[in-house]
Amino acid sequence: MATLAVPEVLGGDVLLGKSLARSGALAELVREGLPVKALLLLAERLDLRQAEIAEKIGIPLRTLTRRMALDARLTAAESDRTVRLAQVFATASETLGDAEKAASWLKTPNRALRGVCPLDQLDTDPGVREVEDLLGRIAYGVYS
Repeated sequence: MATLAVPEVLGGDVLLGKSLARSGALAELVREGLPVKALLLLAERLDLRQAEIAEKIGIPLRTLTRRMALDARLTAAESDRTVRLAQVFATASETLGDAEKAASWLKTPNRALRGVCPLDQLDTDPGVREVEDLLGRIAYGVYS
């Protein structure tokens, strides 16, 4: 089972424009703003349309389209939400065995989440913690 790290989910050193090997480098990049291409790559990995990923990150679609045309960066808040989504995707990929299964699982309603899709829970920190807890229970074989 291949482990995906957050920087690889977002395109690695080449797409992100700097090495993230040292401690704190990802936090610095989030403060500077991720390249919009990193968000588009994440959308592709999750099999989401631009409108869907824009909604999940909290960006108006027109703003996302404009940033794509200008090859601009996301704001710090948008970058933070993008990294949060990438972290959960990486954890789901590791837990479930591959990226396709993870993307499918994130978009499927789950009884342990009161019938809500895990992806729809990722708009708040408590929702992220709930999804991460569920993934932990799956990893350790605890009935959910």
